[in-house]
Amino acid sequence: MRHVFAATQRAFTLIELLVVIAIIAILAGLLLPALGSAKGRAQTATCLNNLRQLTLAWSIYADDNGDLLVNNHGRPETITKRNNWANNVQDWGTSDDNINTTLVTDALLGPYVGRSVPVFKCPSDRSQAANGDRIRSVSMNCMVGDPGELTNKFNPEYLQFFMSASIPDPSKIFVFLDEHPDTINDGFFMNRLADYQWGNRPASFHNGGGNFSFADGHTETHRWQVGDTVRPPIQGGAGGNIAASPPTDFDWVKERTSVKK
Repeated sequence: MRHVFAATQRAFTLIELLVVIAIIAILAGLLLPALGSAKGRAQTATCLNNLRQLTLAWSIYADDNGDLLVNNHGRPETITKRNNWANNVQDWGTSDDNINTTLVTDALLGPYVGRSVPVFKCPSDRSQAANGDRIRSVSMNCMVGDPGELTNKFNPEYLQFFMSASIPDPSKIFVFLDEHPDTINDGFFMNRLADYQWGNRPASFHNGGGNFSFADGHTETHRWQVGDTVRPPIQGGAGGNIAASPPTDFDWVKERTSVKK
């Protein structure tokens, strides 16, 4: 009986194994892009939700403070006073500002988002400083809020919005966005509007686009049209002040940053 049983057992041949492996490879090739696309959509949705929460916090803060918008100080005032919507100034090095979560949770908007750390960062941002994962990818429109000593420094021809009531059309002025990891430092997203010059670069984490929130509370993803706007998310990938040429993407941001006085 043992002999008969053994004779009926049959192993896979080499050709059959190769066919199975080939089928698995084909299925993986078909499924992995779909899984990657689904993951990207999930990260985009999470990022938009983070911006929505921050914008709600921004609005409630104004309600609690006589309609005055939260401070939006730039460097070095952010470091010296630590009285800002987000109190850290990040770099690629070993600064404590890169990883010290209290610099966002104990900042002015921290209590309004339940002192949540993830809300300040897009899940698609994988950039790292020398001392670890940076805690913030989000910046605020430089023309929204009190910029302290930077008032009228970069865009004197445009309105600085100190109160929510001063924003003429809240659906057309952005508040938060994901900034490119090479230009993000403080939370003050600044461009020279009259000169058509990028001072800071928007991120392009979402299928070549960036996420924005607006003063009326809505969020949206904008797909960049100019190839030069989409820069690799690495150190040196975006550079400093760069002329916006062609100006298509710059115009889109400019039109949603402020209005002329």
